[in-house]
Amino acid sequence: MNKKKFAIIGTGVVGTALAVLLEKAGFECIGVNTRSHFSYERFRKYLQREHMELDQICLQADYVFITTHDGSIETVAEKLTEHKRNMKKAQLWVHCSGSMKSEIMCKDPSLPVNYLSIHPLQAFANIESALCLISGTHFGIEGDTEKSEAIGETLVKILGGIPHRIDPMRKTLYHAGAVAASNYLVSLAYLAVKLFGQAGIPQGEALESLLPLMKGAYQNIAKVGLPCALTGPIARGDTAVVARHLQEMPPELLDTYKGLGKLALELGKERKRLSGDSYDTENLAKLQNLLI
Repeated sequence: MNKKKFAIIGTGVVGTALAVLLEKAGFECIGVNTRSHFSYERFRKYLQREHMELDQICLQADYVFITTHDGSIETVAEKLTEHKRNMKKAQLWVHCSGSMKSEIMCKDPSLPVNYLSIHPLQAFANIESALCLISGTHFGIEGDTEKSEAIGETLVKILGGIPHRIDPMRKTLYHAGAVAASNYLVSLAYLAVKLFGQAGIPQGEALESLLPLMKGAYQNIAKVGLPCALTGPIARGDTAVVARHLQEMPPELLDTYKGLGKLALELGKERKRLSGDSYDTENLAKLQNLLI
């Protein structure tokens, strides 16, 4: 059986990690294309592959991974489309964006090409962390055909990941959820550190103190799930504590704290419902009024 040949366009963290792992799995990286000399030299520390022009990628590759920044994916697809006369039949173009549909790569429906998106639900700080973390990572997958998505599932499994097919029409909300779980978790840590700072605790000490607390909350979610992992004053219906928080809250953080409180109250109601309990009617009304 012939090795499947692939090319990488954009040698950043994800593109480099995919190339290394697919090579190890028996695929053949035939070349890369990138505008960044720095990222290309970094890539060559992992795989010694030559720079390849787009016309040759179109002619030779079975899979073309467009692992550029999101804003460049369409531009790359347009440039690839210019070589339609030399396009390898049944070629598959793949991007790894969580916010963009696979269809954005289709600039000419007459091309003998299919389209796929495989998005890793993971935050990769660098290439080494990506190489370690991709195995076990969940991926959101969507493509232009059933066959494209089936290939996507196979690729993800080869990488050691867990594939999930997603609805491309709802992909923006899927990506917003991923951002909330990852990027906004960092924002949440920043909020907590700012509040500790208002209490006179230095940033370094604050973060050192808060990380075990955040880790404990994460472990509770992993162990008992939602909504049962919720603890704290809103879970208990402690209106006096919530009122004091809001009274002392810096004005610029008030809306954020209230917004998070509303979500906590939603969880709290579901948590009590599951246990056959409910908030005291008066307490619930007080909490709702405080969080308006």
